[in-house]
Amino acid sequence: QVQLVESGGGLVQAGGSLRLSCSASGRTFSSYGMGWFRQAPGKERESVGAISRNSGITRYADSVKGRFTISRDNAKNTVYLQMNSLKPEDTAVYYCAAVLSGSIWPGLASNEYDYWGQGTQVTVSS
Repeated sequence: QVQLVESGGGLVQAGGSLRLSCSASGRTFSSYGMGWFRQAPGKERESVGAISRNSGITRYADSVKGRFTISRDNAKNTVYLQMNSLKPEDTAVYYCAAVLSGSIWPGLASNEYDYWGQGTQVTVSS
C-alpha cells in the first residue's frame, strides 16, 4: 500500500523550467523503482523516464533527453523531475509511479509499475 502524491505542476512559458516532486509513503522507499509518465489530452500515456531502486540509475525517453533530470532523495521519500527548456509539447498531466519488486534497472513500461499518483498538470505556453 504505497501512496504517491505529485506536486509542483503549473503554467510556464516555453523555455522555462519546473521541478515536480513525488512524495511516497512507506519506510522502504529506497527499494522502490520510480517512474515518471505523462499524458496529454487525447493522447496515450507515455514514459518520461525512470530511476532504479537502490542504485539510482536513470533512463529517459528520447523526447526529454538532455532537458529533464530525475533524481531521488531516499531520506525524504521523494523523487524529483527537473524539467528544463520546456516546450509546448511537454504540456500534459504528469504522473509518478512506483514498483516494489522491479528490476535493479529502471523501467519505462507502464505495466511494470504497481502504484500511481494522482497526477499534476504541467502547461507550457508558446
